[in-house]
Amino acid sequence: MPEIRRLAIFGSTGSIGTQSLQVIEAMGGYSISVLSAHSNWRFLAEQALKWCPVRVTLADSSGYTALKEALAGTNIEVVSGDEAAAQAAREIDYDIAINGLVGLSGLRPSYEVILRGIDLALANKESLVLGGDLLSGLQAKTGSKILPVDSEHSAIFQCLLGERIEDVRRLILTASGGPFRTWDHAQISNVTPVQALKHPNWQMGAKVTIDSATLMNKGLEVIEAHHLFGLPSSQIDVRIHQVSIVHSLVQFRDGSFKAQLGKPDMRLPIQVALTYPGRMVMPFLEDDDPSDWPPLQFAPVDLGKFPCLRLAYEALEIGGTAPAMLNGADEVAVSRFLNHEIGFLDIARIVEYAMNACAATPADSLEAVIAADAAGRSIATRFIPG
Repeated sequence: MPEIRRLAIFGSTGSIGTQSLQVIEAMGGYSISVLSAHSNWRFLAEQALKWCPVRVTLADSSGYTALKEALAGTNIEVVSGDEAAAQAAREIDYDIAINGLVGLSGLRPSYEVILRGIDLALANKESLVLGGDLLSGLQAKTGSKILPVDSEHSAIFQCLLGERIEDVRRLILTASGGPFRTWDHAQISNVTPVQALKHPNWQMGAKVTIDSATLMNKGLEVIEAHHLFGLPSSQIDVRIHQVSIVHSLVQFRDGSFKAQLGKPDMRLPIQVALTYPGRMVMPFLEDDDPSDWPPLQFAPVDLGKFPCLRLAYEALEIGGTAPAMLNGADEVAVSRFLNHEIGFLDIARIVEYAMNACAATPADSLEAVIAADAAGRSIATRFIPG
């Protein structure tokens, strides 16, 4: 009988977490050690009663009492607070972890998982955007594998299996282009939050949806790809591919291309990460005939229309804590846009101002990258675009 693998899921009530639970329920062979959420205690309690983890954690302590009462009579530990997820990552026994947390909150759990030499299925971009240098160095010491769950990075990961990284000419991340890919500058300058939240291809949280509209999300993925695959920014490109069938491409030095294709479904990259180095039948597999696909067209990105992507490349070139400052400033700028405090194009202006106002330092500790993220947030909070 195959061994049951113990799984920790950080961000279990979000999109990645809920789809991860769907995948393991369909596949079998897993037990749950940790379920972790930010504030949705009701859904977390429902998950916990079904999966019976060793511990559940809730970042928002205001829901602690209600969660504790909902799980009364079980043997499930309940811990709350900002450090609860990282504490569980450090203390509870598990064989593999999935990090689907959003934003800076995912960094410390990723650090703790890698520190223990445990494999990490990673969907939290910020872990590598802020702490890529730090986590890569730690990973080399402990032997932990980072298995990408983002569809673009999973596609590259799959294309590189059996290949040598020195044979790669470039990586090409695909981007839908968001809702404004055909709009001119004048139209984009008057974009409202309601319009920006209407992504043409994906249903996502507000922050990542706005980042997709500005292409900052793709910029963060460029930084993430650098740390995952060890290639410089000059070998990482982005192309607009609005139908989201080709998830990423790799071109090799002989000129040939490999691509991973298929209808968008995040359950596939989740399953690829959980079953690596093998593959299993996809429980949710549907008939998918390429003759039914729309034309596979690609276009370059207009950096004048999408300056956030340019800023992400610049942060990667600067290195050190520059990506952390970029991330912190973007978090605040997006929040201010959603609150109708600034315009859509002001997001990039605020991020650029914050990057220019703060000198980058080596990203050699958690404290350094967290401080840089905080500095970016502080500047972005105060700056009033002209």
